[in-house]
Amino acid sequence: MASSPQEHPLVLARSGAVARIRLDRPTLHNAFDAGLITALTATLEQVAADDDLRAVVLEGSGASFSAGADLHWMRGMASASEAANREDALALARLMRTLDELPKPTIARVHGAAFGGGVGLIACCDIAIGVPDAKFGLTESKLGLLPAVISPYVIAAIGPREARRWFATAEIFDAVTALRIGLLHDVVPADALDAAIERQLALLLKAGPLAAAGAKRLVARVAGSAERDRLDADNANLIARLRVSPEGQEGLSAFLDKRTPAWTHKG
Repeated sequence: MASSPQEHPLVLARSGAVARIRLDRPTLHNAFDAGLITALTATLEQVAADDDLRAVVLEGSGASFSAGADLHWMRGMASASEAANREDALALARLMRTLDELPKPTIARVHGAAFGGGVGLIACCDIAIGVPDAKFGLTESKLGLLPAVISPYVIAAIGPREARRWFATAEIFDAVTALRIGLLHDVVPADALDAAIERQLALLLKAGPLAAAGAKRLVARVAGSAERDRLDADNANLIARLRVSPEGQEGLSAFLDKRTPAWTHKG
């Protein structure tokens, strides 16, 4: 994406069926401000609309994944009206929901610091892989605030019990802890991080495109359902629809014929 960091605080690169979105404010540790929120939301919407893309990697330039909120931005919002702060928070909420509901599998490539909204981005991704020296924190309570906007996604990732602790204490925690509580799926040495990401991409590109994209919708619907009879009916309808769909037919035929499905040749 081009010119100045202020106008374009991220880079979108494409390789075949994979899009890589890199937060690109390295001197500020990829901290959030209104410009980054707007740019990232627009880029995610662009990626979502591209039917040729099958997977997305979210990463950060420089020393950090994303160190939370830009201090200059926070200072400006502290002096803004409640209405202006509400609009600002709604913009962040739109970003998080766009990432969480993106109709493509997403992978967070995590290194360095991931604080506040950076943790929110990780929680919104379908797969998160980090390095041993990565550091995490939901540090809002130190400022008399709470991670309210990102809370639905973080709680879904780490569970209510863990969220109570980290939301209240603002304690910094390491990659081992992030793995234990479910924020990360895997921790690998720094020199093996890219290979680990590539392994996940290879698996995603072997899956049926519609199935891979629909996995998160299935999980969200099942996790959020309290009506078991309705859930059973919806799931039966879903699998029946998938089995007779072109993708389902190709996948089943390929399995029975002991061949690779046609979509694996398009990655």
